[in-house]
Amino acid sequence: MKKLDKLIIRTFLGPFVATFFVTLFVLVMQFLWKYVDDLVGKGLDTMVIVQLIAYTSATLVTLALPLAVLLSSIMTFGNLGESFELVALKSAGISLLRFIRPLLVVCSIIGVLAFLFANYVIPVANLQAKSLLYDITYSKPAFNIKAGVFYRDIPGYTIKVAQKDKDNQTIHQVMIFDHSTGGGGGDKVILAEKGQMVLTANKRFLYFILENGWRYEEKGNNGYSVPGDMIRFSFKKYSKAFDLSSFAFNRLNTDLFASNQQMLNIRQLDLAIDSLQKSQNIFARTVNAYVTVRFPFFKWKDSAWAATAPPLQVKDFEEIVPEKSRRNVLDRAEQSVRETLSSLEAPTKEYSDKHSVILMHKVEWQRKFTLAAACVVMFLIGAPLGSIIRKGGLGTPLVFAVIFFVIFNIFFMIGEKMARSGVMFTWSGMWLSNIVLVPIAGFLIYKAMNDSNLFNKEFYFRIYQKIKKFLQKFRRNKFKKQPTI
Repeated sequence: MKKLDKLIIRTFLGPFVATFFVTLFVLVMQFLWKYVDDLVGKGLDTMVIVQLIAYTSATLVTLALPLAVLLSSIMTFGNLGESFELVALKSAGISLLRFIRPLLVVCSIIGVLAFLFANYVIPVANLQAKSLLYDITYSKPAFNIKAGVFYRDIPGYTIKVAQKDKDNQTIHQVMIFDHSTGGGGGDKVILAEKGQMVLTANKRFLYFILENGWRYEEKGNNGYSVPGDMIRFSFKKYSKAFDLSSFAFNRLNTDLFASNQQMLNIRQLDLAIDSLQKSQNIFARTVNAYVTVRFPFFKWKDSAWAATAPPLQVKDFEEIVPEKSRRNVLDRAEQSVRETLSSLEAPTKEYSDKHSVILMHKVEWQRKFTLAAACVVMFLIGAPLGSIIRKGGLGTPLVFAVIFFVIFNIFFMIGEKMARSGVMFTWSGMWLSNIVLVPIAGFLIYKAMNDSNLFNKEFYFRIYQKIKKFLQKFRRNKFKKQPTI
């Protein structure tokens, strides 16, 4: 490797690592902002939050890499242009394509690593992240009784306290409605002047230690009491235990999510697509057999048929049906069509659902290659763009990087949506963003090789001055040609 190649690679790797982690951090923050309502107030452990962020970060790596490559390539060549190193290289007879070549190799390696990461790591990360997010979303909020509000999150109980002290344990004017079926009776009501809330060390049980109250219990017909009897007990001190096991954070079996297309690699997607297509063909054969029986179309020509069909003498079907049989014939035809459509409705819906699942699997198959190839495409845009604008730092390169990444993301989402809905082929829909950006990359490379003034303010200012002078000259000539009165 020559010193020039080492210099360019060393200049590129620093901004690339920095921009990659910054981009990944922004994408993770966007994810957390989206699901902040599902995360707050659940009493989750720190380790659960760390696991969710780690798995989510892994799933966003392939999306962060193209933006990091684009921004770092603009910064690298912008810094080289701003310090006139590009001018020195070109004056030494080294073309733009020559000192782009080592970084093109590096970005190609990054693209291959992105594909391997998307194929082997992201399916596992998706499985863990999606299952963990599902468990968090459907878990109950942390136990929190508020003063003056009926609390119903404990199964079988409704609790209300009129006042809570600052220690968050002492409570006043307590009402507990017991709707559980245990004890062989009906509803139970407990009223107390004050009490204490005590949580066990393992947070499995909550004890209400109540003082000065009454307990009301309605007894049903259990063999020794009259139905509808109301029993009242007074107490000086009474302890009531509540089971908080339903508030514990429990993990579901990840195998429940393993069949989703986002959790599969290339080989598994191929097997799944093949199985789904075989299953889909069964419906086609079933519908074909059912329709053929009801509406037979003869394959062989009958010997009594004429060589050419005689001209049709009637203009309306009703003319060849006797009037007395017309209503009966139309009703039977309508009923036959209705029965056929009704019997085909369920297979049609199932066929459509199977086809949608196949399209989603094909989209996921193409995604693993699309985002990997986007790393190379983004470099082919960023390198000539940086050599044209000749601005280093983070300001101007960030603006251009965001513009092109937004263009890439818009066409990527549009193409994916069209591919999922069957409007476009899956390969053309998923590669739409790269197809749009490759001509732009070729145009920028051509401009950079010819030292274009595409982003030079003085170039556009000179054009403006020429247009201004031309308009002024045109206006003077126009006034000279006007006849005098």
